[in-house]
Amino acid sequence: MRDLDKALADIVAIRSQIAAGTAFRGYGPATMAATGVVALVTAILQFWLLGDPNSEPLGFFLGWFVAAALSGLIIWVEMRARSRRHHSGLADAMIHQAVEQFLPAGVAGILLAVVMWKFAAETLWLLPGLWQILVSLGIFASVRSLPRSVAFAGAWYFISGFAVVVLASRTHMLSPWTMGLPFVIGQSMMAAILYVASGENDVED
Repeated sequence: MRDLDKALADIVAIRSQIAAGTAFRGYGPATMAATGVVALVTAILQFWLLGDPNSEPLGFFLGWFVAAALSGLIIWVEMRARSRRHHSGLADAMIHQAVEQFLPAGVAGILLAVVMWKFAAETLWLLPGLWQILVSLGIFASVRSLPRSVAFAGAWYFISGFAVVVLASRTHMLSPWTMGLPFVIGQSMMAAILYVASGENDVED
């Protein structure tokens, strides 16, 4: 039994090493573009429905949590389908690796929101910029298994995050556009980069 367990563990390790050295094709350009549309629609709805986001911070951040959850669900559904199609036997290992790379940034974003809401509500104006910086770190962590050019999208979120922090520091105001526009541009960049990188090999998608 010990030999069998060791053999199975070796197989798992080999599959993980192969997955780590394989370009992940689970992210589709159309899906990334769709998440940009979700961000745009959220910003427009908040602009119309929230007179003053600072007086309704729960509605503001709840709207963006719903947008993030919807975007994550869309990406997850397509990621599973594309991984099955492109990676077949390695699909589960590739998905696990992709989630593992982005998960720390996602968890940090959620915990940061909870802590600031509970203990430092007067600093919530920082959150949109900090979220964008965390997204950039998640993208940079994923670069080794994606086309290298996605680093440009990571750089965009990194710069926009700090720019939003600087802009918001003057008024301490929450704005749908300082969340919406950076994500519309960033997700559109991701879609374009993935489309160009996939080329004709991805035409079936």
